[in-house]
Amino acid sequence: MKTEKPRVAIQGTRASFHEEAAFKYFGQDIETIECNSFKQTFEALQKKEADYVVMAIENSIAGSILPNYSLMMSYSFPVVGEVYIPIQLHLMALPGVRFEQIKYVTSHPIAIRQCIDFFDEYPHLKIVESSDTAACAKRIREENLTDTVAIANTLAAQLYGLDVLERRIESNKKNFTRFLILTTHENAKKKTGGNKASLCFQVSNEVGSLAKVLNIFAQENVNMSKIQSMPVLGKPNDYNFYVDIEWEEAKQYDAAIRQILKYTHNFNILGEYQRFEDDTTPKPLKAEKTKKYISVKKVGSPQSESPKE
Repeated sequence: MKTEKPRVAIQGTRASFHEEAAFKYFGQDIETIECNSFKQTFEALQKKEADYVVMAIENSIAGSILPNYSLMMSYSFPVVGEVYIPIQLHLMALPGVRFEQIKYVTSHPIAIRQCIDFFDEYPHLKIVESSDTAACAKRIREENLTDTVAIANTLAAQLYGLDVLERRIESNKKNFTRFLILTTHENAKKKTGGNKASLCFQVSNEVGSLAKVLNIFAQENVNMSKIQSMPVLGKPNDYNFYVDIEWEEAKQYDAAIRQILKYTHNFNILGEYQRFEDDTTPKPLKAEKTKKYISVKKVGSPQSESPKE
């Protein structure tokens, strides 16, 4: 029996890192629903215009994306999975464009900041910030810009027919973004098992209140892989604690949950799912002895060809 493609809502344009994360989790046989904001992705799921949402939740350099925690609580859609994507940034242009022709560089401001070492080598280039890495690549193709390069991923270069002039220009080669997969409660019931959970709770504003909860995790051999606090709107000194926990046996998790209910209030299980594991994740690159950035020849010397993908 033929099944329909899952409809996956992402923030941003096709070929963005969000779509790359969707491909890594679901495979490439999906229907991507482009949205202008993270809130719109949840709206698409609520209106049944999408079956899943893929949402970035933290980056190893930039940290947690705090507004997205609030969205999860507001819409109450369960988390059913996670995926990590290495953030590899490439410089790309229209086919045939040489680096010597470039005047402008466009990308998302965070992507630009992550490539600051590269652009220190070329101070004559003008930086133009945009809302989405893939959208910059798309604009170069649609407007036939021969004086502009984009910073984006390989997926964007392939989809929009651009040549990669320089690979891996990001300063930190160990940068990863974690994405959560959310869906409706109806779809979530189809998934069983798991060894990881995302929780949200509050504790009383008293000495040792949070410590009691954390000690229970330790006693039951449940690993707390992340904790994030956010103030409760309109309630000074009250905080929501967002916690990710992992376990080897389900009975450890069950025992821990039963006990911490005694010491928390407004307790929510945001999702139970399988911990992401991927043996194919690229290992960190070894430090280069010398930089291999694009070499621009002086005026009067023969022009060199820019390396292409």
